[in-house]
Amino acid sequence: MTRNTSARRRRRAAPSRFERAGRRAAALQRPRVVLALVLVLGLVSVMLLDGYLRAEVLGDHRVRTDAAYDKVPQRILDGGPILTSTNGSMRTQSVPKKTIVLTFDDGPDATYTEKVLKILADNDVHGTFFLVGSMIARHPGIVKDMVGQGNEVGLHTFTHVDLSYQSDSRVKRELTQTQLALAGAAGITTKLVRAPYSSEASAIDNYSWPVYKKLGAMGYTSVFVDTDSDDWKKPGVSKIVQWATPKKNKGASVLFHDAGGNRDQTLKALPKYIKKMKAKGYTFTTVSGAMAKSSARGGSAQNGSAQGSGAQTDRTQDAGTQPGGAKRSGQVPGGAAAPQGTPPSSGTNAPGGGAQNVDQAAHSKATGTTLYEGKALIVAVAIAEWTVPTLAVFLAVVGVAVMARFAMMLVLARRHYRQRNKRRFSWGPPVTGPVSVIVPAYNEKECIANTLNSLAQSTHPIEIIVVDDGSTDGTKEIAESLGLPNVRVIRQENAGKPAALNNGVRKASYDIVVMMDGDTVFEPDTVRQLVQPFAASEIGAVAGNAKVGNRNTVIGAWQHIEYVMGFNLDRRMYDLLRCMPTIPGAIGAFRRQAVLEVGGMSEDTLAEDTDITVAMHRAGWRVVYQEHARAWTEAPASLKQLWSQRYRWSYGTMQALWKHRKSLVDKGPSGRFGRVGMPLVVLFQIVTPVFAPLIDLFTVYSMIFVDFKASLLAWLAVLGIQLVCAAYAFRLDGERYRYLWMLPFQQIAYRQMMYLVLIHSSITALTGGRLRWQKLKRTGEVGTPTGVGR
Repeated sequence: MTRNTSARRRRRAAPSRFERAGRRAAALQRPRVVLALVLVLGLVSVMLLDGYLRAEVLGDHRVRTDAAYDKVPQRILDGGPILTSTNGSMRTQSVPKKTIVLTFDDGPDATYTEKVLKILADNDVHGTFFLVGSMIARHPGIVKDMVGQGNEVGLHTFTHVDLSYQSDSRVKRELTQTQLALAGAAGITTKLVRAPYSSEASAIDNYSWPVYKKLGAMGYTSVFVDTDSDDWKKPGVSKIVQWATPKKNKGASVLFHDAGGNRDQTLKALPKYIKKMKAKGYTFTTVSGAMAKSSARGGSAQNGSAQGSGAQTDRTQDAGTQPGGAKRSGQVPGGAAAPQGTPPSSGTNAPGGGAQNVDQAAHSKATGTTLYEGKALIVAVAIAEWTVPTLAVFLAVVGVAVMARFAMMLVLARRHYRQRNKRRFSWGPPVTGPVSVIVPAYNEKECIANTLNSLAQSTHPIEIIVVDDGSTDGTKEIAESLGLPNVRVIRQENAGKPAALNNGVRKASYDIVVMMDGDTVFEPDTVRQLVQPFAASEIGAVAGNAKVGNRNTVIGAWQHIEYVMGFNLDRRMYDLLRCMPTIPGAIGAFRRQAVLEVGGMSEDTLAEDTDITVAMHRAGWRVVYQEHARAWTEAPASLKQLWSQRYRWSYGTMQALWKHRKSLVDKGPSGRFGRVGMPLVVLFQIVTPVFAPLIDLFTVYSMIFVDFKASLLAWLAVLGIQLVCAAYAFRLDGERYRYLWMLPFQQIAYRQMMYLVLIHSSITALTGGRLRWQKLKRTGEVGTPTGVGR
């Protein structure tokens, strides 16, 4: 006796196949959730990087004008265009006589910069290009060619911001990021800076002067302009050439633009300008070349010599001399210190090392972490540059497809409703013969009495087969204690819902079997309405209209909206297209012969209802939707239960579609689901929902960083379309509109949860995970639906 008891205990202690599968599934869920979070975080990072490159994220488009300059030393205002710092003393230097330093701002640009480089190469001239870091990162190949051709480069910040508005940390970050981009693109760093929106040294004001001093302390050389071609105004080729020409044979730092807009006039003016200046005896060089040339001709000039771009001047000034008046704002260059934003001391120039090139003396070879971080930045930007536009196009296509689906659903739902509700519409002779109703039940003590009592009121003759799937809560005893006529209770060991349904089909006495869930309540006329389509011999199964009974909670109301739209738009559409994907487990009817013909309810998937529906399509049977056959079901009452249910549904649907993937090549009527239904289900129930969060993510991104009003209006327009569709579905189903006020909240909260469930299911499927059957907790609150929701 003791030995037998001990053996039984050991047997009970051994985990079942379902328990083992559940444990394995639970062990695999955490890594998959982490993977999903990593993917979302990666996408958000890519979007933010792309937005930062386009100055949408952390962009600052303020430009200071008309600021006082009384705190700027007069000698700086009157000095040359090259500003350096020596031992804390700021000094200006001019370009030597009859020397032109060609400078170009705002590049590189994919359209114009390479053409500018060709013009310079054809005329044997080098220029100095002040590059925007975000543009360097997007066009690294152009920068590499630029440096390789012998041109000099300088920094123009990473996002083209007015530095006089920025904090010290933002200034350093702008320079550091641009240095990294330059290192990744061309393998160098530089000591030259031109602040955005700067012009002549005389335009330095009280706000920009501290910035230039900090840049100088960091080791940067700031470069201004003597002569501005104003090519950005597009005044015409002759005007550009005229305005870029210095007066009285003075040397000059001349400004052109190789990016930032249409530069066709610049391309035409540049070769003419170079030829004109060469004919006048001018030579062309870079900023470093001009500084070397000035030093070779005699070093520093006296404090009073030449203003601006005439003679060689090397001005030293004290930080607080000579007051001034009000001037327009400018931005000044500077240098960098070791840790962040600092240019290396000059030594080897360009990537190759070797003898120093005077025209590129500001360059230093990037090494160590700077080089590798720079290359990583280039790779990250390349990924962002490819990913975000591709996703944008893809999501636009998805958005158009979704809108087209809404339109198709409305049209076909209306046609279906008018067709099936005509007075003369008939499936054929009335079906009056008795049918078998199969009720699989596992621990349904809260609901089984309501379910069976509702069936007992049926206006159609039925036999009721309750298959108790190893319940441990007394479900079988409750069913038997009701004493209802025509009720058979069959007990089996716990084997799952498909096995219970198959057992019921085998024990059924009649040719038509109705399947329902143990927590579902039928109206008196439900069975009669459900079986009428079987008057047509080609019909093998009928899907009924499942309705949410516990709709008076927020979660219940959200599911109520979903059910009404799904059954009154989607299923009507699929019915007319003859590719119904799922007969709901809560209410469905089948020809017993058809069920046995396809092998019964399969245990291969967790969505046995979808599985058998597709199988019946492939066997040549027609599946239809009967809107007047209503069943009331208890929807999950908590987010946890809802997640569990929808996770299983989503995963099971994917399993069923994969199992029946060969339907895509089936021929004849059996292949209709593969040709029509399969693509629709995959596109609109898997692909679209998986990518739907990205649309919402792009919308939020646009609201925050791009155009809040336009993005909000676009979102409201889509919500309006959904509201119209929902209202029409409610009208078709005779439902009250009062629940529709929950639709905006459903889209914000509930819909996002459903998307996450589907993404979770997709990751589980792609990683080869398995799921067990999950039993939901029921309350039994859904009873006879008299007057509910109508």
